[in-house]
Amino acid sequence: MITNEHISGFKLWQEDWNKFAVDVLKVNLDKEQRKIIESVQNNPRTSVCSGTARGKDFVSAVACICFLYLTPKFNMAGELIENTKVAMTAPTDRQVGNIMYPEITRLFKRAGTLPGKLVSYDIRTEYEEWFLTGFKASKDNLEAWTGFHAVNTMFAITEASGIDEQIFAGIEGNLQGNSRLLLAFNPNTTIGYAARSQKQKRFSKFRLDSLSSPNVLEKKIIIPGQVDYEWVKDKVEHWCTPITENESNSTEGDFEFDKKWYRPNDLFRVKVRGLFPKVSEDSLIPMEWIERANQNWQKWQEQGWTVKDPLRLGVDVAGMGRDNSVICPRRGNFISRLESYSGSGKAEHMKVAGITVNHLKNNTGAYALIDTIGEGAGVYSRLQELGYVNALSCKFSESGEGLKDVSDVYDFANMRAYLFWAVRDWLNPDINPNACLPPDEELLEEATEIKWKFQSNGKIIIEPKEDIKARLKRSTDKFDALANTFYPHLHNSPGQGMDINNLAGII
Repeated sequence: MITNEHISGFKLWQEDWNKFAVDVLKVNLDKEQRKIIESVQNNPRTSVCSGTARGKDFVSAVACICFLYLTPKFNMAGELIENTKVAMTAPTDRQVGNIMYPEITRLFKRAGTLPGKLVSYDIRTEYEEWFLTGFKASKDNLEAWTGFHAVNTMFAITEASGIDEQIFAGIEGNLQGNSRLLLAFNPNTTIGYAARSQKQKRFSKFRLDSLSSPNVLEKKIIIPGQVDYEWVKDKVEHWCTPITENESNSTEGDFEFDKKWYRPNDLFRVKVRGLFPKVSEDSLIPMEWIERANQNWQKWQEQGWTVKDPLRLGVDVAGMGRDNSVICPRRGNFISRLESYSGSGKAEHMKVAGITVNHLKNNTGAYALIDTIGEGAGVYSRLQELGYVNALSCKFSESGEGLKDVSDVYDFANMRAYLFWAVRDWLNPDINPNACLPPDEELLEEATEIKWKFQSNGKIIIEPKEDIKARLKRSTDKFDALANTFYPHLHNSPGQGMDINNLAGII
């Protein structure tokens, strides 16, 4: 018989999944893992990148069990009125069968009193529409995702960096109602859906660092199965370079261990710290460069420095199929903000022209660099009619002939490649440590997703915009606006049209 005491206790678990994990599943979660459970309870999307043996699959299993048993609803007759379905997946059947499902099995057996039974890779209850299932993710079987609907739906994906983009597209189509998406992965690559999840504001983001494991901090086994101190110590000795505290730089992933400071190689970053590698060979801009520019911007905000460099206004104009036009005001090393203006799907050329005119009127020596391929042509034409000779046409398709990078070494296939590389040079802390960018998750996602390569003639080219858009599901509008600010309209010297070495540093 179900009593009021039972109902009251169940409500407490629904309000606090971590309490359910302790009371029913009898697990010992560390501080970071408890935050992940809390996130899955309250947020539609959660992304977890992790070091080795840090418990990402274990905490994913706990989250799945919590969702499975705390979200369905029944009427007084015991009929299921709000169903719950949980899908666990991974790139290979081995990962599902040998990694994910064993965690589920142990939790289910440890609880001892949960409804349902273990069948293959599933937990099946007496209700057909209330279950947990595990299976290999395959782009050859996308139909498996299209019909996975329920009032309460959860997808838990381990080794998410190895999942095909088409599969994520199928999963996204099911994220309706009370739905959850949990990604857990080792950050082996800086591109792809999983990597982007660590940059997008729609995801609640976490990192399980082996250095913060209770076993490592206490130098003894606190949580069996998690990474231990001796393993981390060995990796510190073999994968890291000793440095002084004065040399330490957070953007490099530097850390203190046993009262000494170290700089990790990429293997240590990924396997131990749960950090992305510093740079993929074909990625245009590493995440660390953006983060450093964000830190510089924060310092500028705190110190209240002034910037006297002339304004260069990058303008990217929205058309009928896009919601926002973007204006990027850059003064030397400093960008105060990225201005985004909604057109609600309509092309509002005169509105953008008016905003641009206002900038030019109020800033002596300013230039507006307008993308005139497509919608921007109307804005440019209007400014020319008004007599603004400091409004310039910037076409990505222009020739890159004669343009060089700051080192005067690289050539470019077209203007787009040159401008994108100019942003790279500007953000490269070894070339220019003073770049300041306001924190902006969309810009971060765009900048770190772009790829480049050498053509057979040795010139640098950027991948087609359509390829980037296919991954991001949108255009790189903010990055394009930033790139426009580097348009070389003044050719006073060899190399880039603007000389980074002569920019007024503010930090």
